[in-house]
Amino acid sequence: MNVAIIGCGYIGKKRAKFLQNNKLTVACDVDFNKAKKLASQFPDCIATDGIDSSINSSDVVLISTINSKLAPIALSAINGGKHVLIEKPGAINMLELDKIEEAIRNTKSLVRIGYNHRYHPACLKMLEIFNSGELGPIMFLRGRYGHGGRIGYDKEWRADASICGGGELIDQGVHLIDLAGIFLKEFKTIEGYMDTYFWNMDVEDNVFLNLRNSNNNTAWLHASCTEWKNMFSFEVYGKYGKLHWEGLGGSYGIEKLTYYKMLPEMGPPETITYEFPREDQSWKIEMGEFFTDISLNRTPVPGIKEAKLAMSVVEKIYRNK
Repeated sequence: MNVAIIGCGYIGKKRAKFLQNNKLTVACDVDFNKAKKLASQFPDCIATDGIDSSINSSDVVLISTINSKLAPIALSAINGGKHVLIEKPGAINMLELDKIEEAIRNTKSLVRIGYNHRYHPACLKMLEIFNSGELGPIMFLRGRYGHGGRIGYDKEWRADASICGGGELIDQGVHLIDLAGIFLKEFKTIEGYMDTYFWNMDVEDNVFLNLRNSNNNTAWLHASCTEWKNMFSFEVYGKYGKLHWEGLGGSYGIEKLTYYKMLPEMGPPETITYEFPREDQSWKIEMGEFFTDISLNRTPVPGIKEAKLAMSVVEKIYRNK
């Protein structure tokens, strides 16, 4: 299949590495130099800043732009009958996701939302153990995700609500919400608080969430861009043990999963640690899943349903701020 990448920054370049046997035919970016640089790495790939021409000349469109452009470009691609991968969060509000969902119904397009954290090897191992039943019924989970920004962070696009849709909640926070949704499904109760403690910007630099499902299983989540040492931690507590995923590789530390297995006599648990020191494989695995979606004509997961679950939390917290 012919693939177009719209948005040739950091994420677009990651996507381009894992096209399998498909062909990158168009690299598109408003910054033509970025498009040209990416296109130069692939034979017969055209660089352009024209979105319509990029869509028309492809079978598959990968969209990795700023948040405010995700949904409009996706709608054009879907209406053109293309298969589309949209970077998280897929849109900046629920209305935009509703429009994408409606467009999908009228075409044969398959649409995946790029929540790549689902495909980290620690997450896949966590799900394997959880789905085996060894952990027992879930009780609650806890997630923390943060970075410390950089000089000038408050002047970047992520600090502009009109472009990003919000602050840390819609940036790193949605990854935690998406992961929590895998284990808790739909959220009956959505509570939270956000504030801007450090950065000189109009969007939040910290958000604290308390999400509960119909069984009152709880997700206690915190996303921050005042985390002076980058960190990721996601813990799932079952009645018979605990799974703790920490690290994402790189500046977030070695990715590993620790399984704390309760013994009949309780006391110190049996402990097994799995380490994943290789380069982040989530992008490769996720792209493979997307192309398999297309070859099997199966509904992508995560797709619009999962994106709307995360966005329902985002919208309620922003509405109540």
